[in-house]
Amino acid sequence: MNALELTLADLEAAAEVVYREFPPTPQYRWALLSERLGAECWVKHENHTPVGAFKIRGGLTFFDALARRGALPLEVLSATRGNHGQSIGWAARAHGVRCTIVVPRGNSVEKNAAMRALGVQLIEHGDDFTASADHARQLAQERGALMVPSFHIDLVRGVATYWWEWLRVVPDLQWAYVPIGLGSGACAAIAAKRALGHGVRLVGVVSRHATTYADSLAAGRVVESAVTTRLADGMAVRRADAQALAVLAGGLDHVVQVDDEEIATAMRALYTDTHNLAEGAGAAALAAALQERPALRGQRVGLALTGANVDRQVMAGVLQKS
Repeated sequence: MNALELTLADLEAAAEVVYREFPPTPQYRWALLSERLGAECWVKHENHTPVGAFKIRGGLTFFDALARRGALPLEVLSATRGNHGQSIGWAARAHGVRCTIVVPRGNSVEKNAAMRALGVQLIEHGDDFTASADHARQLAQERGALMVPSFHIDLVRGVATYWWEWLRVVPDLQWAYVPIGLGSGACAAIAAKRALGHGVRLVGVVSRHATTYADSLAAGRVVESAVTTRLADGMAVRRADAQALAVLAGGLDHVVQVDDEEIATAMRALYTDTHNLAEGAGAAALAAALQERPALRGQRVGLALTGANVDRQVMAGVLQKS
């Protein structure tokens, strides 16, 4: 099975797993954002989950699948910039499984603290996510632990539940923007769209300072690209996942690149217009839509606010600028 073969029954079953932990997140049509964009603007608030980001959905379904197969390990390892690590830490704790997460040096202080609060053993290694992921795989092999990747069908199945919720509530949504980190969010959008037979056109958003997915889609193969973003850590991926790339190539309308300045502008706009916090990746969808504002005029547009886990000092610095 790949991410394009999820059925409505798959999504309904995944939703049952997710809703054991928290209810559906809201999606609101925001008047001030609509004025700003010149379009009817809907925001899906994945910043309202128990870990402040959409990733928790995937961790829940990943561990549920392990449990149903009788394959729960003694320990899992994974790598993250923060939100995936919270997801895996939350689900591992619920199943009584030890969890070790590798993060890059200099990672978000507050995301690190949140993971430790979930019982995660944290290891700092490498200068970026890709180096951390390579180290986590090595440690998992040495320890005989299960390596949990950041892209996997059982993760995508859970993440797709937020799109399943959203697209049923707004069946006439015309455009939706979704940030791309390692790809689970955008692939989940494609899976849910196809399962529902929804006509929404999906736009992937990448950081202009981490262009592996834009470059790889253009080349038709995985192309590593340097990571220099200082604000969108959830999109700071150096090497695209080949499986995710194949799904995205067949399901996205197009891809938009946004820089850190545009993301900061979008973070301020979301705070001003909705009083919601957005981390850099969480604001990327709005940044891309604002870039394409002339083409969206009068349309019904969806923005995935994928997370709110931004360090206080970072957010304060963003808000101080005009």
